[in-house]
Amino acid sequence: MKKYQLSFLILALVAAVTLVLARSGQATKNSFHVGGKDDGHILLSPDQMKWGPAPPSLPAGAQLAVLEGDPSKAGVPFTIRAKFPDGYKIPPHWHPTDEKVTVLQGTFGAGLGEKFDPAAGHEMPTGSFALMPKGVRHYAWAIGETVVQVSGTGPFEVNYVNPADDPRKK
Repeated sequence: MKKYQLSFLILALVAAVTLVLARSGQATKNSFHVGGKDDGHILLSPDQMKWGPAPPSLPAGAQLAVLEGDPSKAGVPFTIRAKFPDGYKIPPHWHPTDEKVTVLQGTFGAGLGEKFDPAAGHEMPTGSFALMPKGVRHYAWAIGETVVQVSGTGPFEVNYVNPADDPRKK
């Protein structure tokens, strides 16, 4: 019992010293890196996110920023942001892993099924959340400039229901 009490006391002491140093401004500069990675912390402000064209698996016009992880690697958690222009559409598709979507700006439309039908879908305003389980056929569209945050575990792949909709084949 005393062994556990001593371990708890040491842990509490280390936590207290760390807190005091951090509050006094004497913590090392390597405690965390704003906008970078060191000890696992990632702190990004919007101006530090590196936006670029979305991968060829999505229709042209979208932009993407990888916030953490590598969406292409199996078993690796990831978080990305996608920015869609007004009227952007993603034809019916599915993913081999779960897709979690949070709407950060604009209105994101999403529907289930193998045919693109906005009337059968749902408009999700800013603050909405959706979970698309692996293998579920779904489609999406943007109303106004829309930004979503997508998280999951890789690989993040887009498989189109209709091969003719795949922008990689055009």
